[in-house]
Amino acid sequence: MSRKIIKSKYDLYEEKIETIAEVPSEKEKPLAPNSKLKYVGKDVNRYDGYDKVSGSAIYTIDKVLPNMVFARVMVSPHPHAKIKSIDVSKALKLKGVLHIITNENTSEIPWYYNTSKLFDKHLRYQGDEVACVAAETEKIAEEALSLIKVEYEIMPHVVTAESAMKENAPKIHNNGNFGRPSEYTRGNFDEGIKQADVTIEDTFTTQVEVHNPTEVHCSVVNWDGGKLTVWDSTQSIFSVRDNVAQSLGLNASDVRVVKKYMGGGFGSKLEAGKYTVMAALLAKKIGRPVKAAMNRREMNLSVGNRPDSNQTITIGTKKDGTFTAMSHIAYGVMGAYPSGSSSYWPLRSIYKCPNIKIDNKSIYINAGRARPFRAPGHVQGTFALESIIDDLALKLGMDPIELRLKNYTEVDQDGDVPYTSKLLKEAYEKGAEEIGWKNRNKIPGSQTGEIKTGIGMASQIWWGGGAPPSYATLKLNSDGSAKIFSGTQDIGTGTYTFMQQIAADVLEIPIDKVNVDLGDTGTMPYSGGSGGSMTAPSVSPAVYDAAIQMKQKLISNAAAILEVDESNLIYSSGNISSKNDSSKSIEIKDVVGKIHERVLVTTGARNENPNGYAINSFGAQFAKVEVDTMTGIVRVKKIVAAHDIGRVLNRKTLENQFYGGVIMGLGYALMENRVIDDYTGKVLTTNLHDYKMPTMQDMPDIKVIIVSEEDNLISPTGVKGIGEPAMIPTPGAIANAVFNAIGVRIKSLPITPDKILEALNSKS
Repeated sequence: MSRKIIKSKYDLYEEKIETIAEVPSEKEKPLAPNSKLKYVGKDVNRYDGYDKVSGSAIYTIDKVLPNMVFARVMVSPHPHAKIKSIDVSKALKLKGVLHIITNENTSEIPWYYNTSKLFDKHLRYQGDEVACVAAETEKIAEEALSLIKVEYEIMPHVVTAESAMKENAPKIHNNGNFGRPSEYTRGNFDEGIKQADVTIEDTFTTQVEVHNPTEVHCSVVNWDGGKLTVWDSTQSIFSVRDNVAQSLGLNASDVRVVKKYMGGGFGSKLEAGKYTVMAALLAKKIGRPVKAAMNRREMNLSVGNRPDSNQTITIGTKKDGTFTAMSHIAYGVMGAYPSGSSSYWPLRSIYKCPNIKIDNKSIYINAGRARPFRAPGHVQGTFALESIIDDLALKLGMDPIELRLKNYTEVDQDGDVPYTSKLLKEAYEKGAEEIGWKNRNKIPGSQTGEIKTGIGMASQIWWGGGAPPSYATLKLNSDGSAKIFSGTQDIGTGTYTFMQQIAADVLEIPIDKVNVDLGDTGTMPYSGGSGGSMTAPSVSPAVYDAAIQMKQKLISNAAAILEVDESNLIYSSGNISSKNDSSKSIEIKDVVGKIHERVLVTTGARNENPNGYAINSFGAQFAKVEVDTMTGIVRVKKIVAAHDIGRVLNRKTLENQFYGGVIMGLGYALMENRVIDDYTGKVLTTNLHDYKMPTMQDMPDIKVIIVSEEDNLISPTGVKGIGEPAMIPTPGAIANAVFNAIGVRIKSLPITPDKILEALNSKS
C-alpha cells in the first residue's frame, strides 16, 4: 500500500501535539464487525497470562545481568535546603562500594526536564537527589548512603498552595511560586450570567494522590563499548531512549531501551528517571552493569503524583435548566518543578454552554513534582463539576440526568465540529436501568435509620482516539506462523493480546500461531508512549494494516504460483484457491515455502485521523453506597460503568481495565491522600501502611456496559482507549451517591468518616 507524509495533530493531556507521520495514502476497508470475527471482541485469554501467573515473566525489577552491581540514591531529608558541602570519603572506604557520584563530579551533565543539572545544590523538596552510590549489594549501597556527610543550609519551606501564594512566601524559584496559568474564554461570561434566572456557585477541593504502582521505578543499564542498553520499567521506551541520549550527549542510535513486562505506571513512568542516567554514569565508570531501583519510600516522595485542586465553579442557568454561563476558577500545586495542575477540561467541554470563563493557576511548593496520573485533571474536575450539577438539579427541581440531557451537545464546542461518535445518552439510559435509578432518594437524606443508602452518577469525556505515528511489523514464516513486532508497550492492559487477535482474524489463522514481541527500541518500529488511552487506538490500526498487506502479498504470490489472475482468487481460512478451479489451491505456509524469502515481511502504519471531526470517548458511571451515620463509614455496594468507547477488542481485558479504574477511583474518592506536615515540610505517608489504598474488602460489585460498536470514522479498527475513562467519573458518582444518602454535600476529597460526621452534625 502506498504511503504519504503528514503533520499529525492530536490532543494529549490538554496539549496540542504536532508530529510528522507516515500513513496509508488510501482509506482501508474497516475490520469486519465483531459478530463476524472469530477472535476480536471475544473473551480471549491473555497472550502473556501464563508467564505472569506462573512467575516466569521477567519484569525490569527481576532483571539480573552477570557481574551486576546496585545503585542507591541519597535524597534530601529536608523540604528546602542548599548543599554547603558534601563529603563522601568515609563512604568510599566501605568495603564493596565502587563509586559515588554527586554534583561535584557530574556538574556538566544536563537534565532534560528542567534547567537544573542531574544533581542540583539547591534542593527544593524532600526527595530531591543528593548523591548516588554503586556497590556490590543493595545493603552495602544503603549503608554507604548513611556514611555520606552533607552540610545543609536549611531554608524556609511552603507545602500548601495557600501558603505559597502569600506575598511574603519563600520563593522556590527565582521567578516566584506561580507557574504558567491556564486561561480560556468562550463567548462572554459576564453577559451570560446576566441572562441567568438561577445562579449557583461553590468551591470543591481534592487531595494529592500518589501513583504507587506494584513495580517500583527501576532501570538496569549496561555498556558495550560506546553503546548503552537500558532495561527500564517504562510506559514510553522511545522517550526514555531520547531523553537518556540527550542527557548523556549520545546519539539516539547508541541507546537501546527494552521493556517486556511492567507492573503498573499510571502515567508516572512516561518519562526517563534521573536514576536511569545516574546508573548509566556509574556503569560507565566501573565497567559493570548497574541496577537502580527505588524503594517504596522514594516512590511516595519523588516519582510523581496527581496534584491537588481548589475549584470554584459558577453556573448560570435558565429556569428550564439551560446553561447560560459557566466559570472555573482554580488553583493546584505542581510540586517543586514545572508540571501541570489544571482541572478545567470537563467543564469546558462536556456540556453545551455558550459562555465560558476559565482561570487555573499552578503553584510551586516544596514537594515532589506532579506527573500525569490516569486522566490528569479530569478526575479532579469531574468530581467538582458533577457535584455542582447535582446540586443545581436539586435547586431547579429537576432529575440530575434530565439536567445533563438538557445541556447535551452533539458537537465539539471549540471547533464547532461533530464527534466521530457520541453515545452518552445511551450510556445514561443503560446505566440508570442497571443501577435502579428510579429507586434513588427523590429527596437526598430522606431515609430513616442509622444506615442510609444512596445512588449517584457522573458523566465523563476523554480523548483516547489515538493518532499516528505508530507502526507494526508482521513476519510470516514458512510454517504459516506469524510474528508481530512493535515498539509500543504492554503496561498490563492487554496490548500483546489484542495485537494477536487482530492478526489472527485478518489472516484467518489459529490465534496460537501468532506471536507478539514488544518494547525494544533497537529492533522494532516506532510507536508512541502508552498514556492518554492512546495505545490500542494507535497500534491496532497499524497491526491491521500490516496484516492486510500480508494478505495481499500472499494472494499476489499465490497468483504467480498457481498461474491464476489475482482477481480470480479467494482467500479463506489460511488457504488461497481459484474461484473457478478447485484443483488450484495452496495453503499460505506453502506460498511462503515456494518463494525465495524464508519469511514474508510487511510494516503497517496507523492511518491519519479524519478532518472535520472531534474524537472523544464518553461514559457515565453510577454508584450505590451505604453510609453508616454513626461511624461515618461509606461502603460502595455497586458501580455501573456505561461507556461509548468504540470497538471492544477483548471483552475480558476490557473488563479488567474497568475494574482497575473503578477501584482506583474508589480509593481516590474515599481514602487515598498524601499527607505533609506543615511544620517540618515532611511527607508522613511514605509507605503502603500509612498511605491508604483499597483492598479486596473494599471491592464493590462492578457492572460494565458498552453501548458502542466500532467507530470507523477514527480508524479501520474503530477503537477508542479506555484506560482513563474507566476511572474519571467514579469519584464524582460516589460523591453524588453519598449526598443522595445523607442529604449533605461533602465538597472535599477524600470522603473520610470524620468529614461525614462533621457534615451530619452541622446539618443537625
